[in-house]
Amino acid sequence: MTGIVATGAACAVAAATTPALADTARAPREPLPLERLFDNTAISDNARPGTADFDGAGNSFSAQDLRTAGWTPGRALTVDTARLRWPASAAGRPDNVRAAGQSLKLSGRGDALTFLVASSAKAGPGGDTTGTGTVRYRDGSSSTYTLTAPDWRGGPLTTKAVGLPHVNAPGGQRTETARLYAVTVPVERGREVTSVVLPKDPGPAADLHIFSAALRTPTNGWTGSWAASTSGYIAVGPWTDRTLRLIVHSSAGGSRTRIRLENTFASTPVRIGHVSVAVQGSGAAATGRPRAVTFGGRAGAEVPAGAHQFSDPVGFRVPPGTNLLVSIHLPGTVRAVPVHSYSNQVSYLSGDGSGDRTGDRGADAYGQKLSGWPLLTGVDVAGGPGSVVAFGDSITDGGNSTADANRRWPDQLARRLREQREVPRFGMLNHGISGNRVVGDRYPGNGTSTISSGVSAVHRLERDVLSQTAARTVIVFEGVNDIRAGTSADQVIAGLRSIAQRAHARGMRVVVSTIAPCGGFHDCTPAAEARRTAINTHVRSNGGGYDAVLDFDAAIRDPRQPDRMLAAYDSGDHLHPNDAGMKAFADSVDLRLLV
Repeated sequence: MTGIVATGAACAVAAATTPALADTARAPREPLPLERLFDNTAISDNARPGTADFDGAGNSFSAQDLRTAGWTPGRALTVDTARLRWPASAAGRPDNVRAAGQSLKLSGRGDALTFLVASSAKAGPGGDTTGTGTVRYRDGSSSTYTLTAPDWRGGPLTTKAVGLPHVNAPGGQRTETARLYAVTVPVERGREVTSVVLPKDPGPAADLHIFSAALRTPTNGWTGSWAASTSGYIAVGPWTDRTLRLIVHSSAGGSRTRIRLENTFASTPVRIGHVSVAVQGSGAAATGRPRAVTFGGRAGAEVPAGAHQFSDPVGFRVPPGTNLLVSIHLPGTVRAVPVHSYSNQVSYLSGDGSGDRTGDRGADAYGQKLSGWPLLTGVDVAGGPGSVVAFGDSITDGGNSTADANRRWPDQLARRLREQREVPRFGMLNHGISGNRVVGDRYPGNGTSTISSGVSAVHRLERDVLSQTAARTVIVFEGVNDIRAGTSADQVIAGLRSIAQRAHARGMRVVVSTIAPCGGFHDCTPAAEARRTAINTHVRSNGGGYDAVLDFDAAIRDPRQPDRMLAAYDSGDHLHPNDAGMKAFADSVDLRLLV
């Protein structure tokens, strides 16, 4: 990656609040529901491609591909915690609006506004299309937003909401990935929205299409207790009629809980039969009878491609700092799953055809071990002060700390938070991904892959930080993989600044740490060390407008060899700290910097 490009989920900017003007050059039109603004047809049946023309050249999305992905007419889709609705239009009927300053009827309160979008160009795959719109509030004020829609054929796969395998064309269907994007922009928190003015027409070269829009409801009343990022989409089994039993470690506790299942990067829906939660006993055994979890009052759910699903709240008390068993029955045949590949925690899987074992208290059915966390991305608890997100790479993910012991630095920081009364006892959400980079995508963003190091921090910020449950503060500790790969210090610094700008626009506190030393690792060369030094100088001087900085470099480095960590903190590979090094990171954090 040669630079930072604000695309897809990476394009939210700060809302600027201004008094509403009584006398404007162009009086706003009466706000209308989105479906009454539809003026373009994007979707055609494969047998009748001529009934739609999305881009002015006769090309369109395939209705059959959308159905295969679970994006059926009128379907509710939760993406980045926004509850969107796919247009109810039949194939060949208007299903989107080309933004040209129309006034959209949209009301309520939220912490952000999400659009389901794509841009198009008659000349062929193009770049991003950007426009500025207005949010109007009940109190007479307004704020502006900037909406950027990547191109439906040429935009980045790493930030798409869903990718479809074909484009319907006048001359026949082409095998080509068609993209749709969810893009979120800020609104003024606490103010009641009455309408949204869409961006003006960008001109004759391109169109900005809007399929759906929704205010994102604040996650008040919940605290994130555990989380993991989707790092890739991998082939499995196939698994047929099996039950996953995943072991996760809570940070904050609460009297009720809910879980989050995510079908990120997928091309087809995943069917969930039953889910349960329990406190772990030994191995795959529970201490008591697992408690069933429901979805909209039903035992199971179907999660469309690219979407996620929260469970209903369940009256199950989550103790703080405790291992939980989350069991997920997959009743059909599953050939690929979104996964957090490196868990540093053994989980379990029942055998083929073993059926629904979510209610089992014992471990007998769980004969296979798993080294990752498929599908499960969050466990929330009721109440509490909110959450801190640890955003990083394998060091945050717990690489080379003791397996099954929860000694990652975010786990140890969570213990410190629980044991004090000086600041709120935040939940701690670990969104480290082994091999991840600030500005370089590792996983390509589409299809199954053996690469499971995630998309870049810049490209996953919306999903893994900004849409996390009650996230108040983010700690960014990342960059060592960038410098090892030859990414320039300026590019990494630009990425950190972009992360801070976007998080600030959404009301989050941003804490950034220096990069820890890695001298002695095979590709931590003098050139990489020079890049690390430059980035650390930027962080220490707070050159990015961060709310606070941490110095994890100083916490573990050897003063006699500043490019290396102290031997007492080295796991042996000179890159990943051991348990003592992880504790040194956690102990070095002034907890007052988190608020």
